[in-house]
Amino acid sequence: MMPNLIDKIGDWNPQLLRELKGRLKFFNVAIAVTTSLLLQLVVFLYQFREFPDDKYSLTGTYCRLRKLYEQQQNGVYRQSNQSQIADFNYFLSNNYCPQNEIDWQLWWRDHWEYIFLTFSVIFVFTLLVAGTYLLINDLAKEETRGTLNFIRLSPQSETSILTGKLLGVPSLIYLIILVAVPLHLWAGCSAKIAFTYILSYYAILAASCVFFYSAALLFGLVSRWFSGFQPWLGSGAVFLFLFTTMVLASSSNNTLNNSTVWFRLFSAWDTTNYLFPNLFNLSNGSPLKNWQFFYLPLGTSFVSVVGFHLLNLGLCSYSILQALKRCFRNPKISIISKKQSYFLVAFYQLMIWGFALQNGKNNYTWDEQVGENFVFLALYNLVLILSLIAVLSPHRQDVQDWARYRHQGVSSHKSVWQDLIWAEKSPALVAITINLTIVTIPWLVWLSLTSVVDANDGRTWIVNEIDRFKVLLTIALSISLMMIYATIAQLILLLKTPKRSFWAIGTLGAAVFLPPMILEFIGISSWKHSTIWMFTTFPWAAVESAGVTTVFMALLADLSVLALLNFQLARQVRLAGESATKALLAGR
Repeated sequence: MMPNLIDKIGDWNPQLLRELKGRLKFFNVAIAVTTSLLLQLVVFLYQFREFPDDKYSLTGTYCRLRKLYEQQQNGVYRQSNQSQIADFNYFLSNNYCPQNEIDWQLWWRDHWEYIFLTFSVIFVFTLLVAGTYLLINDLAKEETRGTLNFIRLSPQSETSILTGKLLGVPSLIYLIILVAVPLHLWAGCSAKIAFTYILSYYAILAASCVFFYSAALLFGLVSRWFSGFQPWLGSGAVFLFLFTTMVLASSSNNTLNNSTVWFRLFSAWDTTNYLFPNLFNLSNGSPLKNWQFFYLPLGTSFVSVVGFHLLNLGLCSYSILQALKRCFRNPKISIISKKQSYFLVAFYQLMIWGFALQNGKNNYTWDEQVGENFVFLALYNLVLILSLIAVLSPHRQDVQDWARYRHQGVSSHKSVWQDLIWAEKSPALVAITINLTIVTIPWLVWLSLTSVVDANDGRTWIVNEIDRFKVLLTIALSISLMMIYATIAQLILLLKTPKRSFWAIGTLGAAVFLPPMILEFIGISSWKHSTIWMFTTFPWAAVESAGVTTVFMALLADLSVLALLNFQLARQVRLAGESATKALLAGR
């Protein structure tokens, strides 16, 4: 029977068979099973440290006489008679709850719930952190041995190869978890936890594995320069993310009414706490009960909470798998295409704006909600656009190839604008402009419909036409700054110097962060010297104290710089195409 099963696995997915044969050896399996059984034994016995023995307190949680003695204790304390208080405390310390008055049923229920919740946390950390490490380490080893290129050249499809990696590489981790699942299920049923909630937890755990494992494979493919440090960096980042979100989810001030909610959705803690409220023992219960998305009350039903969580993980996992398929055969290609970037930016805006618009406990208007989330929205979009500049900007050889074909008229059936919008090797300036337009649309909608804008004191003031015009100018100023950064990055990538990527990243980093840091360090504040701050990455910090004329002049200056840079970029691209054509003709 076993050989037949192995043959079926090999017929269905040869890569999976290769991974399983290399890992599911007798010694490895024995260690995995033993580790899982020992872990189960330790977790099961650990709770017995609180076992109600013969000296169990009369005021203990599981003593049925507890309420009676607590009432007497409160009465004695109200009398403020120190002698009676001392006598009563002496009585409690020398008398214990009778064994027949201990609520054993409640104790066992809590004991099983403790086991269930403990394993729920262990499963998340073990699967995601250890699995991520194994996947990245496997790719690093394949790259070092040179076998990864053989896999790329195999007739298997990308989907088959990646599926084999996802299922086969962490197979021993799966085995450890599967051996513990029966006890986990038994503990959950014994703790009177609804079976549908347990299945929902397993579904979330499986979806989280697909997302993090796909991201791990993508990180392993695009971060070859980290060499042997890749696995530790990737798994360490996952552990830090899980630990941070766990601390946030267990905090008494845990709120889910801002744009950061979307990023916390990639962790399972908030939804798990919603399914099992005793996970973090929050006094107000799970904050997901008041969870909204564009004012839609998602938190009113566990079906909508779990469904939205799974939908988010599913869509993001699908996007990562598309990027994996794209760069698996050709590691030098960009992670996403220009077309995919447009969908990515639109989805990104939908999620961060959806969670920004919620009716919080203060019943703020939607204008005030945008004001409260302004920093988050601006910062997240800044990171997104800078990342897209790094990903979409083609290197010198790619631009040369595109320019040569344009110069020779090979692509004459397509307009240059079509190439700039869709073509892989064309400069990314137009694509970045389109993405910036998508980012700007929600801001324009908000600005056109709003009657108030958040001020520094957290309250609101009425917007007149001048203020509205100033905000529009500031939005245009931000767009022009992003386009200047994109043009500078593209110009650096066209240089003949080695390590162009590092030079581009370093230059952009310095241009984005150094000016505001230097201005703050030397004491030039945004509200006193608004003109200078108009030329930094954060002109919004000075928009309130700046005049309309100041913002307009800063915009004109930025547009002038942008025009000069793009003139130089167009010249460099034209020269690159001509030189490539001459070199090709000379070679013939």
